[in-house]
Amino acid sequence: MTNSLMAARDAFLARFPESRVDLDGRDWGLIDTGGTGAVFLFLPGTLGRSDVFFQQIEPLAADMRVLAVSYPDSGGVIDWAASLVTLLDRLGIGRVCVLGSSLGGYLAQYFAGTYPDRVQHLFAANTLHEIVEAAHRPPYSLDLWTAPIEDLRKGFHLGMTAWVQAHPDHAEMVEFLLTEADGRIPEPELRARLDGIKTGPDLPPLSHEPGAATVIESADDPLIPPPMRAAVRARNAPAPAFRFAWGGHFPYLIRPALYTGLLRARLGLAPLPADWQSTDDGVMQA
Repeated sequence: MTNSLMAARDAFLARFPESRVDLDGRDWGLIDTGGTGAVFLFLPGTLGRSDVFFQQIEPLAADMRVLAVSYPDSGGVIDWAASLVTLLDRLGIGRVCVLGSSLGGYLAQYFAGTYPDRVQHLFAANTLHEIVEAAHRPPYSLDLWTAPIEDLRKGFHLGMTAWVQAHPDHAEMVEFLLTEADGRIPEPELRARLDGIKTGPDLPPLSHEPGAATVIESADDPLIPPPMRAAVRARNAPAPAFRFAWGGHFPYLIRPALYTGLLRARLGLAPLPADWQSTDDGVMQA
């Protein structure tokens, strides 16, 4: 049976193919929609190539230039942030709106704190505020460069199997992501992504106005527990926070229209969808 999510992703890639680009001696993947004006940069998590945000990239491309990257098979957060500067310089781009989810959210926060003059708006989505806890639990506690790849992939399968058992209507998304883990993301790149979290640097302080940053989280995110979500909100204050009442760790795949609508609203391209309502803890929720 055809996976409609994967089919839609492949149709998107026919219109916006990923190219390869050398940045500081490392091989990256890049989707660039072209265009002029403001620029949006997507940084995926561990289980996503540049196209994982396909349901957001194309709608945003109607109003701005959109970039999305796939990480190389070496280096880490510090190296990758510097290479993003190399990419922007090569493309003649000064500042970007940058969204990172999970691993990408950690990289985005590091990038914004280290190179604040290159960031117009930071979206820290379903992400961490530090790596200490993650580094001590599987698979990060393993030797990520020598452990059998099956041992590393097993964790993704266990987590995704538990998710689909509780949410059978998300079966296509689970198949989509496990295909990434099982080889669509090449083994060396997958190891580098995991190591990027394990060996990530402490995040530098952030200094942004409420209108220049946004925190995104999910109430049912199995990977980012409530204390960590609160810590991400605190370090990104006074940025407003938006919580998906349901959407797990991948709300951009599970609730794509609402996710895109939120991005457009925070960029000033459209009103905030009426689904978003204030809560007692000050977080907007939908």
